Amino acid sequence: MKWNQVRSILLAGAVSSISLLSACGGTSGGTASPSATASDAASPQASDKPVTISFLHWRGEDVKSFNGIIEQFQKEYPNIKVEMQTMPSDQYQSTAQAKLADGSVGDVFTSFPGAQFQALSKAGIFKDLTGEKFLENFNEPLIQVGKKDGKQLAIPYQLVYNDPIYNVKLFEKYNLTPPKDWEGFLALCEKLKSNGIIPIAFAGADIGPGQLMNTMVMNNGPADIFTKVEAGEAKLTDEFWVKTLTQFKELNDKGYFQPNALGTKDAAAGALFIQEKAAILASGSYQLAQNKQQNPNLVQKLLAPITVTADKAVYEGVHTSTFLLAVNNKSKHPEEAKKFIEFLSRKDIAGQYANETGQNVTVKDVQYTTDELKAAAEWANKKTLFQPRFTITNAENQKAVTNSIQAVLSGKSPEDAAKEAQAIVDQQLKK
Repeated sequence: MKWNQVRSILLAGAVSSISLLSACGGTSGGTASPSATASDAASPQASDKPVTISFLHWRGEDVKSFNGIIEQFQKEYPNIKVEMQTMPSDQYQSTAQAKLADGSVGDVFTSFPGAQFQALSKAGIFKDLTGEKFLENFNEPLIQVGKKDGKQLAIPYQLVYNDPIYNVKLFEKYNLTPPKDWEGFLALCEKLKSNGIIPIAFAGADIGPGQLMNTMVMNNGPADIFTKVEAGEAKLTDEFWVKTLTQFKELNDKGYFQPNALGTKDAAAGALFIQEKAAILASGSYQLAQNKQQNPNLVQKLLAPITVTADKAVYEGVHTSTFLLAVNNKSKHPEEAKKFIEFLSRKDIAGQYANETGQNVTVKDVQYTTDELKAAAEWANKKTLFQPRFTITNAENQKAVTNSIQAVLSGKSPEDAAKEAQAIVDQQLKK
């Protein structure tokens, strides 16, 4: 997906906003009630007999919004009951395929782009949605990551900026602005530290490495560098990754992460930021609304560390089309599942979801109203790269890359950590 396509669509559509990765598990579902609308004629045909479909995803923080949407859906389609189940995002990536395999759960489910999408596709889990009329409701360039071999297997629902969040009031208090180079970023962190503020809240125990790596690596190598690594045309022991690991080590050694960053999970890192003990949260726009809900006084914006000199910076940040909606190929109720996706694709419903959850969506002509969505609007005018981590299509390789960051934080040299990660890539190349 070319940036100029994304930018033109976002600018033409409306004010843009945001996208993991943390969620808490749970189950929920609406209650059917009678009603119907004329939109049935434009929707997939389904049985008139009462059926129950399962909706499986990882965003537990969106359950309240989805409950309301499901209730509206069931009023329109009283014969279709939707039962929702969520899982933590890290657990979802590792276990969702096994749950989906027999079709007993996840008539409608979501997928991460990259390695999970590739694995589910290879396993035949996706039902082909090519040609479905509701695809016209989406901005076509933003849903390309749900395609494989020319077929639309899944539909990204969210547009996320995987850039760290910063506390605007703290920056103003210490007369700081987002820096344009690496030396400036280090100086900013030092200024915060010297004033008793944790510069960066980093969830090193779970989502942190997979999130912060994207902006840390985006200017250290070509946009397709991980594709080349998986093709054997580049190595993790090359300068681009050793430099990235060295810069992670520098942030850690200088005390710019909180103490015991490697043992800190997402919720704890988020709490440091929400309580205004940390000035930057190394996650992404998907947490803006959640932060604001817990601390209404927060004023938040996004920044990305520029790891090179200003004249060598190609990208200003990172974006991802994610939360890929899909129909299970083994679902016993595929048409009812399609009806639910069609319902989610309507601009009023997508707008409701966006404004209630703080997540930008790929649906056309959605109107955004919250401060958090507006805070990310400026990123439509910036040059952002599709999330590098999700260009790694082999799950073992992806794990090797993020594990090498944790290895450096635990004391291993960048060179040795890169060498160990490359050994795993070499093993995968031989398969």
